[in-house]
Amino acid sequence: MSKLQHDVMLRIARVLDIVLVTLPFAACWAFYYEQEVQISLTWMGNAVILLLYAVLFVMFGKVYDAFQVSIQRISELCYSQVLAAMAADGLIYIVICLMSAKVCNLLPGIAAIAGQCLAAVIWSYGAHKWYYAVFPPQPTAVVYGRRKEIEQLIQEYDLELKYNVRMTLNIGECLKDLSVLDSMKTVFLSGVNSHDRNVILKYCILHDIDVFVIPRVGDIIMSGAHQMHMFHLPMLRVGRYMANPEYLFIKRMLDIVLSLLALVVTSPIFLVTSIAVKSDGGPAFYKQVRLTKDGKTFEILKFRSMRVDAEKDGVARLSTGDKDDRITPVGHIIRKLRIDELPQLINILKGDLSICGPRPERPEIAAQYCEEMPEFALRLQAKAGLTGYAQVYGKYNTTPYDKLQMDLMYIAHPSVIEDLKIMLATIKVLFLPESTEGIDEGQTTAMKGGTE
Repeated sequence: MSKLQHDVMLRIARVLDIVLVTLPFAACWAFYYEQEVQISLTWMGNAVILLLYAVLFVMFGKVYDAFQVSIQRISELCYSQVLAAMAADGLIYIVICLMSAKVCNLLPGIAAIAGQCLAAVIWSYGAHKWYYAVFPPQPTAVVYGRRKEIEQLIQEYDLELKYNVRMTLNIGECLKDLSVLDSMKTVFLSGVNSHDRNVILKYCILHDIDVFVIPRVGDIIMSGAHQMHMFHLPMLRVGRYMANPEYLFIKRMLDIVLSLLALVVTSPIFLVTSIAVKSDGGPAFYKQVRLTKDGKTFEILKFRSMRVDAEKDGVARLSTGDKDDRITPVGHIIRKLRIDELPQLINILKGDLSICGPRPERPEIAAQYCEEMPEFALRLQAKAGLTGYAQVYGKYNTTPYDKLQMDLMYIAHPSVIEDLKIMLATIKVLFLPESTEGIDEGQTTAMKGGTE
């Protein structure tokens, strides 16, 4: 089956999904909310409302990867679908309330959500089974330089049904005879230097072979290059991070407005958590020196989740997650619910932090990373953030080198749209236990495998 047929069939499956999820809302609208609004709508007006819902669902679905049938587990598809539907429901409910000039009854909307959850489960299960029944696993090769773990990751993420790894070979073996790739449909390049990678890339494109490349730091920096012409030649201009003033202004305004709003909404949680944390006799808040743009230090504010003497020897240590015996009983709860991070809203309001940006590391930990990986300091080109690309798309125990690459991807392409996507995607990871896993003790030194 051709790639065009593959893509067309996937799009048909996604359209079916949009229809299935929109139907419960359509019923809810037709039988209840349409009578609540103060505007008399024609059939075209009703169609616009339904179209608006469908567009919102698609928008949130893309943010939450709700349509990635070929690479997501059924459980992940269901979770993403439900999140996208609920986010769309929330926004459309606000629109309905504005049109009705009152707060409308939520019960019909809750009934619609229940129907959408059922539709999401049916579609996710059916689409997943259909896809792998129709599209057999692709013959796949893994070509590695310094990183060899791709085959293991394919198994870990249950992607054997998508990629049938028939050979794993190092870059030297591959370059000796590129024809070994001729029977492949997909090639993964992992830890391969740019010269050798480009040789394989050109060969694969010539022979219609899909290529997935794990980038190096230099690749990511180049991805943010400004395209231009000079001397009648194509030119790429690369420089230190410097977002345009309009973006920085909008970003700061969003930080102020959203942090103020969040502080007001969460003020009861602040009060209850402060009392609970102080129950062991220690302070409610905890200050810690962190790094932000250009290496500037500031004191981050968090609810205390560890014992007061957690670092009595003065040595900075990363948390090992729930197994860390320094965490208090209350600390386990507020960490699991992410409540310990709420006081950072004050840091955002003050301007020490942004909502989106690279994770603010401790100077001692950053120094350890930089000893093994000097390019780790490149993260400090932008202001640190409460959430960010690495926090959303990585795990807590993702290697420092991979986190660096994710942060540099964010830095290379600054935009308000990307910030909004990260904010929305943060909601998804809040309830995933893997995002709060601890870091292995040996991981702080396991950084050199990906460096250049």
